[in-house]
Amino acid sequence: MTIIESAVEVNKPVNEVYAFLSNMNNHQQLMPENIYNWESTEDDARFTIQNMAKLAIKISNRVENQELTAIPSEKAPFDVELKWTVEDNGNGTTTAKHIISADLNMMMKMLASGPLQKLADHQTEKLKEILA
Repeated sequence: MTIIESAVEVNKPVNEVYAFLSNMNNHQQLMPENIYNWESTEDDARFTIQNMAKLAIKISNRVENQELTAIPSEKAPFDVELKWTVEDNGNGTTTAKHIISADLNMMMKMLASGPLQKLADHQTEKLKEILA
């Protein structure tokens, strides 16, 4: 299993960060330019990654003000889990961590781990920007 992580400190209380992340409609704002055909509800999203694949994901687990996990709701090119954890820093700020776990074979790992790391970093930076 390939684990890709990116963390950021957000200047908002944990409940606000969690509330934003727990609604899949908000995730479109976190996506990079190469994501299009976005459709979402509060619990799921489907989109196309330019020159790669179509993905449909749904929230599979919510732990209020701690974490939420999304998994593919349709067949994906590889098994993947997208998890966000949020931690109260005690000073009105929150550490948000985006963890992508992907079951990649050697060739897929070489092709996909760079773009997946870029995606995780992009999403955490956008989160900080949007909730600033």
